[in-house]
Amino acid sequence: MSRNENKVKIMPKAIVCEDCIIQGDVTISSGCVVHPSAQIIAETGPIVIGENCIIEEYAKIHNRIQPESPDKPHILTIGPNNIFEVGSVIEASKIGEKNIFECKSFVSSDVEVSNGCVICAGCHLSGGQHLLENTVIFGKHCQQREALDRISGSHMLQLDFLRKILPNYHHLRKAKQ
Repeated sequence: MSRNENKVKIMPKAIVCEDCIIQGDVTISSGCVVHPSAQIIAETGPIVIGENCIIEEYAKIHNRIQPESPDKPHILTIGPNNIFEVGSVIEASKIGEKNIFECKSFVSSDVEVSNGCVICAGCHLSGGQHLLENTVIFGKHCQQREALDRISGSHMLQLDFLRKILPNYHHLRKAKQ
């Protein structure tokens, strides 16, 4: 596939606004909501986004990890039920499920995020690390701690609301497999 060729797969029941930028080999699973001005860029390999993820305005998910061999590109796999808030920039090598990337957070390509993690607003994460389950990154110096409670599926109400309201105000991309 050439660098400029788009191979976008949008599963049924996903809401993807026309005004977002999607480049490369991208799969958006059922139930996801992609806001206008979001960016999903599969530069060096495919991106597969799990079910019921929310990608808000100006959030950027970018696969730019150089493959070990030209025949086997790195696939950025994102698990279900993740939230990418406004202005977050995510280049992680792998993302589990039920994570929250708050406003203006940044995760570099040498970081692997497991499940139930929260990267708080404005935190920048880099330097070849694997976040254990339920890790919270917070504060001006990006301190780490384990969350006391697991993240629940509380974003389902937000997803239902967005699925109803976004089609009233934005043109949507059609589901295509």
